[in-house]
Amino acid sequence: MAKGDNQALKESFAGCVGGIVQVMTGQPFDTVKVRLQTQPDQYSSMVDCVKKTLKNEGFKGFYKGALTPLIGIGACVSIQFSALESAKRYFIAQNASRNQHNPTDLSYAQLFLSGSASGVANSVLSGPIEHVRSRLQIQARSGAAGAYAGPIDFFKRVYGKYGLAGIYKGQGITLVREFGGYGIYFLTYEALMKRQMKIQKTQNRGDVAGWMQCLFGACSGYTLWTVMYPIDAIKSKIQTDSFEVADRKYKGVADCVKKVLAAEGVMGFYRGFVTCMLRAGPVNGFTFMAYEATMRVLA
Repeated sequence: MAKGDNQALKESFAGCVGGIVQVMTGQPFDTVKVRLQTQPDQYSSMVDCVKKTLKNEGFKGFYKGALTPLIGIGACVSIQFSALESAKRYFIAQNASRNQHNPTDLSYAQLFLSGSASGVANSVLSGPIEHVRSRLQIQARSGAAGAYAGPIDFFKRVYGKYGLAGIYKGQGITLVREFGGYGIYFLTYEALMKRQMKIQKTQNRGDVAGWMQCLFGACSGYTLWTVMYPIDAIKSKIQTDSFEVADRKYKGVADCVKKVLAAEGVMGFYRGFVTCMLRAGPVNGFTFMAYEATMRVLA
């Protein structure tokens, strides 16, 4: 196996570890976020959503739809980091071909585009995974009439009736979120890491303390969601809207924006934002720390 292939496998495995950590720490927060985004009439606040979920479904209610992301998000984060590092290597090669003094010193634009490439690659899996997770998260009771028994039942029924278009419902707005969001996400982390490595006068990422990597990851999560949360809210609404055209609340993204503004104002795009931000710090901090720690073990 070539050295480059071996490195790519290490990055993929480390990303998978980071993804599993991400799901286990973030699923309860994500369930509350999606319910607040898509069911504004049922919950008055984050606390109200938590209380009702515990009362009606118990603690396991926060982990509804977790099986699909547990398997899939591991693959998604694996793709994210693999695509990120591949894009970074591409830009390093481009810099070297231009005889740049330090080709590994990527510009902010190159870091943003590397992150965006990871987001686009990730969207192939994240779109359907988040679709099924959102559908399962908003079900009050799994045994209710018409409810999906789980992710496999969802995929069988939706694909059987609506084909791939049904599975990839909301993929357009998902791509917008992934391109911009992961560009911001990885730019923030890589820029902070680059700055710290210069301060420590080191070329070895492992020399940066784990707690600092965790802090930088948390900052990355905060910047991503601060900018992209309204897009995510629209995505959740589109993905959980009816499959039947005649029964849909929204004709498309523009119509969704118009109706949410009319009914709830700008704050309609920020329902669940506090929950998301509470989640963003620890989840993304631990994701990056797990990735960097795994890469050190595999080195």
